[in-house]
Amino acid sequence: MKNNIRRFFSLAFALVSTEWKAVVVVIFASTLQAFAVNYFTLHYRFPDLGVSGIAVLTNYVFGISPSWVILIGNLLLLLWARKELNLHFIGLTLTAVFMFSSMLSVFALYPLPLPDDKFMATVITGLIKGLSLGLMLKVGGSSGGTDIIAVAMRKRYGIEVGVFSMCINFFILGLSIGVVGLEAVVYGAVGLYVNGITTDNVTRSFDRRKQAIIITNIPDEVSRFINSHGRGVTRLEGTGTYTGHPRAVLITLLDHRQVILLKRFLRERDEHAFVSICDASEVLGKGFKSWRT
Repeated sequence: MKNNIRRFFSLAFALVSTEWKAVVVVIFASTLQAFAVNYFTLHYRFPDLGVSGIAVLTNYVFGISPSWVILIGNLLLLLWARKELNLHFIGLTLTAVFMFSSMLSVFALYPLPLPDDKFMATVITGLIKGLSLGLMLKVGGSSGGTDIIAVAMRKRYGIEVGVFSMCINFFILGLSIGVVGLEAVVYGAVGLYVNGITTDNVTRSFDRRKQAIIITNIPDEVSRFINSHGRGVTRLEGTGTYTGHPRAVLITLLDHRQVILLKRFLRERDEHAFVSICDASEVLGKGFKSWRT
């Protein structure tokens, strides 16, 4: 027993020392999530999803503190799925669960004046929850609940549980109608939609870049210009089907400011250049997001 405890704390220390940035982000995101649940979801009797949704319902019906339900529920899920989960996932999930449960209890001690407009409240709830979940996903973290089930089922049986999770959440929303009423569930559904949109934008915004395909008469000059601004260029040899002439094709990935500088450079040096610019939602590789991350 002592050896297991010692091993646990040594692994926890190793995680914090190597992944301290992720731990800080998860702590901040969990605090945001607890703020949204305490001051908006519980205050306006909105429904929620997953383990948090069950905790919210037990609070409405039995008056049980959601902190305990969330903590115990997630610990049981982690025990059930421990063989399929890696240390990184377990460590960040435990951090999120303990922080979320603790901050729920803390925020419950400090009431705040809140708006009477329920629609405004549900939008604010969705924005805050979406921001917190997006930040967790960016560092490979998890808020627990159905995320634990998804990882375990994928590794244990090789199946995706998106439909399964959706059915569970619809079941929870169905139960919520009998507890909080249809109006609150509709407001809650709006908040969940805002939550999803915000999460998606947060997870993509940090990695979004512009991909530029350039056909120019001065490929060497353009390549040197792009290189001078810290970006690489891939050069392909193409042929214009209309003229039959060989043409160099340059491909590069830039941020928004660098795209403006490139267009300004081409306007001054080669007005006949052809440029196609599109969004790249995620870029992996040297100079961008690392594969380890």
